[in-house]
Amino acid sequence: MGIIGVGQIGKQHLNNYKSIASVEVVAIADIDQQEAGRVGELHKIPQIYFDAIEMLERENLDAVDVCLHNNLHMPYTVAALKSGRHVYCEKPMAGAYRDAETMLRTAREAGKNLSIQLSTLFTKETKAARALIDEGRLGRLYHARSTGFRRRGRAYVDGYGTEKFVQKDVAAGGALYDMGVYHIANVLYLLGNPDVVSVTGKTYQETDMDAKRRAFSGYSVEELGVGFVRLADGVTLDIIESWAVHMNPFEGSSIFGSSGGVRLEPFGFYHNMGDLELDCTADLDAFNKRMHTVYDVGDAYDSAQQHWAAALQGRVELLPTAEIALNTMLISEGIYISNRLGREVTADEVRSLSQSTAVKIGTGGAGQRGQRGSALRRERAVRLSRR
Repeated sequence: MGIIGVGQIGKQHLNNYKSIASVEVVAIADIDQQEAGRVGELHKIPQIYFDAIEMLERENLDAVDVCLHNNLHMPYTVAALKSGRHVYCEKPMAGAYRDAETMLRTAREAGKNLSIQLSTLFTKETKAARALIDEGRLGRLYHARSTGFRRRGRAYVDGYGTEKFVQKDVAAGGALYDMGVYHIANVLYLLGNPDVVSVTGKTYQETDMDAKRRAFSGYSVEELGVGFVRLADGVTLDIIESWAVHMNPFEGSSIFGSSGGVRLEPFGFYHNMGDLELDCTADLDAFNKRMHTVYDVGDAYDSAQQHWAAALQGRVELLPTAEIALNTMLISEGIYISNRLGREVTADEVRSLSQSTAVKIGTGGAGQRGQRGSALRRERAVRLSRR
């Protein structure tokens, strides 16, 4: 494995790979020379690059993990796929639906696996909900609710992360792209990833923030996103995702079915039996233990990265995270477009109106291998390290 970008997220991915015996990280790339050297030495990584394209040209890699700012996902993912590597990419899939579509099309044309980091698909709650749905306990699924809550958790202006996270030309979006992607993708997965018919929505930036941080950050993304989505076969989805709002926590995401319903956090199964209305809890730890002791692939679903590695080894079939992430991009950008136009938009309108936000990259030859490499390419204004 090679990793592109060793900022906050890249470091998390490196730590996660340490617990997966079948994965060896042999190379990293980041244009921050000092940080790349420090991280490489800390993790005993043999090859350190300051140019990701050079790493792709020189290293014998099976797969690449892309841990960059959103508008850099598409160009580096496409470059890695075209170089013959499988790709695991951070969420959201890209900064725009058009770019995400390019990523998936390139993967299919190259005959390579593309997986997007959707960690919520591998929680105990999601796996239990999936089991109930697969057993038919919910009956016909007809509505879902995607919720995400932070009282005051905007990047940088509320005290964590860098200002790049709240700049539209780098991050492309705010609450919907940062956290909403997890929750929307999760309910789409449980619904079977149905086609999107239309989207309506609104975004807000209303909550006060520190004046100096506002001025310095160039804050230009949403802190609250809401939406309503019409899906295939009459299924609907409503969305509320908050980075900052004067409210106590929302109830967790939920799925409504003709025979039962399930809420993810806190987990609950709801069912009527005759005149009885049953609100059921579950021992999720015992459920998860059986997944490991009864079935020999339980560990392949413990996390997004463990699943990625197991799928590349042929132990399990790769979940369609790229397809789910692409549908999530369609919905999220649909909310942005609906907000701009002031009306409901169809899925086809979103596809036609989506414009690439990807940052153009060089074509290799910049930087040298190892910590004694040449000076960084200063003309690259956007730092590779995500966060």
